[in-house]
Amino acid sequence: MNALAEKIKSTGRRAGLWLAPLIATKSSRLFHKHTDWFLRDPRGRLVSAGFGWGEPLYALDTTHPGVTLWLVALMKQVRAWGFDYLKLDFLYAGALKGKRFQDMPREAAYRECLRIMREALGADAFLLTCGTPILPAIGLCDAIRIGPDVSYKWENYRDANLLYNPTIPGTRNAIRTSVNRLWLQTLLHIDPDVVYFESKENSLTKEQKSLLQDLAYICNFKATSDLPHWMTDDELGQLRAFLNTNPKIKQTARYIFQIDERVVDFTFATSMPDIPKGMIALWARILGWLGDRHFVLRFFKLLDDNSLKKRRASL
Repeated sequence: MNALAEKIKSTGRRAGLWLAPLIATKSSRLFHKHTDWFLRDPRGRLVSAGFGWGEPLYALDTTHPGVTLWLVALMKQVRAWGFDYLKLDFLYAGALKGKRFQDMPREAAYRECLRIMREALGADAFLLTCGTPILPAIGLCDAIRIGPDVSYKWENYRDANLLYNPTIPGTRNAIRTSVNRLWLQTLLHIDPDVVYFESKENSLTKEQKSLLQDLAYICNFKATSDLPHWMTDDELGQLRAFLNTNPKIKQTARYIFQIDERVVDFTFATSMPDIPKGMIALWARILGWLGDRHFVLRFFKLLDDNSLKKRRASL
């Protein structure tokens, strides 16, 4: 890890690292060693923090003294490796409902945990929080990933219309949420998530990709997760131009902006889908019930993994 950080910094860049410090799976070493560190409900059952990497996720009880010491040690270890740009993800886990070691409001428990990690990282580190409750994080981080993940799809009918879930990954969801939270710009940096340039197996139109790029300009927070070897020479050129462009931004209406000489209107991306009714609502409830079963989620993960393998093989 030290060598990797040094190699990155030798190019004139900052070394950044992604961590999800407040969650763990049952198969993790942390869970096996410290099952008493995890948040439980009043009946003593583990509190669910979601489902990811093919397993249920569980939340650390951030008020437990052992958890506090472990988090401080982790943050200091990361800095000792040479990383000073940290993206901490899945932070909502620190504010879930449950019975804590110390009896205190969950928002207060989360904010105190974030304060401890911020202090351990040092004031010179750049802290980007993700999946965080917003208000308890203000003043303790440099930036917030402000909405859902973007996606290679504009919108998924199942997620948007049947499950009526505006928080799930999707480019329209990400744009809608980010544009409606631009009021936070006076308090911290807003991260609207990545923009796309590679086009192979990407169903976003040129206009939809441009809208993502314009949102990044407005937020003054540019990022992409496209791997360079996925991209054509033309797409690499577009990426370089994007990174080197710093246009003048002026907001002229709630969803309308002037970017240099161009007018960009996000209005069409901000409406919510229709709430399911009738037989569609019934099908939506069945689908929602299935989506709460772990064996179903594992099946869909298997399909996603196979799709990713085929995609990688074709690039």
